[in-house]
Amino acid sequence: MTAAFRPITHLRHVGIGVPDYGKALEFYKNIWGLQPVADDSGVTFFATPADPEQYVLRVRQDQDKRLDLIAFGVNSPEEVDELARRLAAGGITLDREPDKLDTPGGGYGVRFFDPDGRLVEVSAGVAQKPFRELEERESVPKKLSHVVINSTDVAATKAFYETYLGFRLSDWLGDLMCFMRSGTQHHILAISRAPSVSLNHISFEMRGIDEYMRGTGRLMRAGHRPLWGPGRHGPGDNTFTYFLDPNENVVEYTTELETIEDEEAWEPRVFDSTSPQSQDQWGTGGSMTETMLPVLLKQTDGGLWTPSPI
Repeated sequence: MTAAFRPITHLRHVGIGVPDYGKALEFYKNIWGLQPVADDSGVTFFATPADPEQYVLRVRQDQDKRLDLIAFGVNSPEEVDELARRLAAGGITLDREPDKLDTPGGGYGVRFFDPDGRLVEVSAGVAQKPFRELEERESVPKKLSHVVINSTDVAATKAFYETYLGFRLSDWLGDLMCFMRSGTQHHILAISRAPSVSLNHISFEMRGIDEYMRGTGRLMRAGHRPLWGPGRHGPGDNTFTYFLDPNENVVEYTTELETIEDEEAWEPRVFDSTSPQSQDQWGTGGSMTETMLPVLLKQTDGGLWTPSPI
């Protein structure tokens, strides 16, 4: 498998299944700041006004709390076909062969399971929607920033995304978490060591520091106490505030994520996972172990190795 095949352009959307569908819709629309753009029986697609992607989050009613899928974009249908060919050559069973998509925006895509059993979709040719620049002080998500997944074998999961999807390593946090990129953004995917396979968190980019803080304040005024934050991470140099949604998924507001402009010159760094400065440069969020880590350690995923019904 050649490292020259680097098809992934960006993170399109994340799909989740939730037992309490009504509370999830209320949270993401009226508190988190996303816009419902399409819905069907038991599924709603949420977008942001500033992103041409048709949607960045899909919420589906399910009896189990689960990660339905993570969706990435590529430039052409030919790259979708080439990816499918490489996966098949590597003995990876496809969940859905390359074909037209029937979700908002259409397009052409393929689905497969990563080594941990989570479903991944890669697509091209999805129609874009109208979008605009966010205004000053408009404290709603600008775009989907990144997704972090929990794995019992970080090295194997990392190798899969490098080998087949062309991801590159940006940095390590000790030997606990690796940060992976597909372009100049420091990471659109990170893989964290955990006792079980599950979703770690979904992160949304805000317009700037002021909008990030205003969004954080809106959540707090609505009675949602931060799990961790406000603060600024070492790896990625981005701001963070983490919250629990009504179904106990961890979601993050962030901004100012580091960019890597010189691909060839970049050397991955290893940040000390025990250093307070690595966890939070500002020192305002406290230690992750105090609040967020216990929540992450009890996360479970009811959808591993199971195709999404949509």
